[in-house]
Amino acid sequence: MSELARVVEALLFLSPEPLSLDDLADACEVEPEEILTALSRLREHYAEGWRGVVVRELAGGFTLATDPIAERAARRLLARPRTPPLTQAQAECLSIVAYLQPVSRPELARIRGVGSESAVGTLLERGLIEESGRSRFGAVLYRTTDLFQKLFGLNALDELPEPAEFDPSPEEEGELRERLLRAGERRAESI
Repeated sequence: MSELARVVEALLFLSPEPLSLDDLADACEVEPEEILTALSRLREHYAEGWRGVVVRELAGGFTLATDPIAERAARRLLARPRTPPLTQAQAECLSIVAYLQPVSRPELARIRGVGSESAVGTLLERGLIEESGRSRFGAVLYRTTDLFQKLFGLNALDELPEPAEFDPSPEEEGELRERLLRAGERRAESI
């Protein structure tokens, strides 16, 4: 397979939407005719081997799709219920556990300013955190799991972004403080 065909394959793999001939040509810095040749080579490559994907032309562009032979199995797999995204409380608890682990539920509540029982329970159910012993006061300690690292693309916890990167500047902090005060005032007025 040519280098251009491999690049086109990678672009089709990366894109969640079909890519037009012009978009592919622009990205590869070649003429559209060369993209058509590369797509033809990809189709031939997939047809001759034991591949589970094919190149399809649809919605004004090209995309990688499952081979029709896999359609029933793919429908069964994708029909399973999907895990909903994390709520704000769950994301806050997960962040605290990730950076301070091992950490107890009382520590989570103290840091967040509210109870965290439900959020911790959901994170445990989803396998993102796990128990890792007890504190000297008897509280259960939590840490992140290998699944957490896998889902967040980490090889190790030391790859977590530095919290200092997220510290607002004094101007941003002042703006945030003003917005929060205004929101609090509006809320107090509506009660």
